[in-house]
This record gives sequence, structure tokens and C-alpha cells, in this order.
Amino acid sequence: MEPPYRPQPVSFSRRGGRLGERQQKAWDQLADEYVLDVPRNGPSTSVDPDYRIDPEQLFGRTAPVILEIGSGYGESLAHAAAEHPDTDFLAFEVYIPAVAQTLLHIRRDGLTNIRLAVANAPEMLSTALAPASLSELRIWFPDPWHKTRHNKRRLITPAFAELAARVLPTGGTWRVATDWADYADQIDSVLTGSTDFEGSRYERFEGRPVTRFETKGLKVDREIHDFAARRI
Repeated sequence: MEPPYRPQPVSFSRRGGRLGERQQKAWDQLADEYVLDVPRNGPSTSVDPDYRIDPEQLFGRTAPVILEIGSGYGESLAHAAAEHPDTDFLAFEVYIPAVAQTLLHIRRDGLTNIRLAVANAPEMLSTALAPASLSELRIWFPDPWHKTRHNKRRLITPAFAELAARVLPTGGTWRVATDWADYADQIDSVLTGSTDFEGSRYERFEGRPVTRFETKGLKVDREIHDFAARRI
């Protein structure tokens, strides 16, 4: 039987890339404990719709859970986990060398409150996470897909807002940051047009450190746009 294909384009372009020696060692030592073994439903980042994440079982405790989508090399994620040891952090990232680099942060800082998944975020939000199971959702600098013909691949759309609303309880927070002006306008439109969220453009979130990626944007005079919305 042929594996199923996704009906919608994904918001990422899967890059290759070999692991460096330190990354490979970290992966070999830590992936079994910190990277979820997600069953697939076709492509390598797909998610079997029967798969479920139980945060209490995953982390071995009852605690607030924050999800970061597109965690990259883990700078913001590791910073947040170190600052908030009483909170558990999930992260979805499709670039395996970036996940391996995050494992290096975990080992360096002795972090135990992070788990990662190499998986397509909308699929995870649709089925793998229980309704209202997160306290906060964070998306820092999603791919802007800045060419007009590629705009359809942007992650943050009205349909995605419905998925975000599904996994956040009343009062839960959705935070976003982008350095791309017209994507900021789109995000603003999605948030203000949603009946599930209240809020939109916001001052810079103090819990987000300035990463290498953000620094590159600032060097070419891109304005950073922050958003925060509350689930209603």
C-alpha cells in the first residue's frame, strides 16, 4: 500500500545536513531520552493520527507545559527551560542537526524539562496533544515564505489559529515574533480575526533572548514584531 500524502503544503522545507562530531555524540547519548519516537503516517515528519502525548508520563510529573514550534538550535528553548525549572517544555523542530544542537544545550545546562519531536506541527496539534493541554504556545520567527507564490506555505493562518485554540485552555497565551513586515501584517490579521483569541501586537517578550537568527535580522535593519494573544 502506498503511504498517504499530505493534502496541504507544509510550512517548512526539509534540509539535509550531516551531524557534526559533537552533535552526533549528543544524539547517540541523549536522543532516546529527550527526542520523542513519533510513529509516522507517510513522510518522515508526519504523525500517526493515533499517536498521543501524555505530558505527565513524558516528564514524570504534573507541571505547566509550554510548546515552542520551530525551536531551531534551541537557544530560546534552553534559556526558558533553565529560567523555569518548574515548567516543562515541548519543542517541534524538523531540522535534525538543530535538534542535535539543542541536545548539546540540554547536556551543557543539565536540563531535564525539555522534550523534542521531529514532526510537522499542525499534525501534532491536530491529534497528538489533548485539548487544553498546554499553558502557552510560542513560535519565534517562523519561515516567512516571502515570495508571493509561496505565501500559502506560511504556518500562521486562520486554520492554524483553530489548532492553537484547541490545545490552549481559556487564559492560555500564544506568543509569536517575526522580522518580516508583511508576515507580521498577516499574523495581526489572523489574531484579530480569530474568535478564539484576544490580543495581537505586543511589546517585546522579555523571556525571549536575542538569538543569532534575530541578530542577523537586526543587522539588515529589519523591525522585530512581537505578538501575544490570550485564549478566550
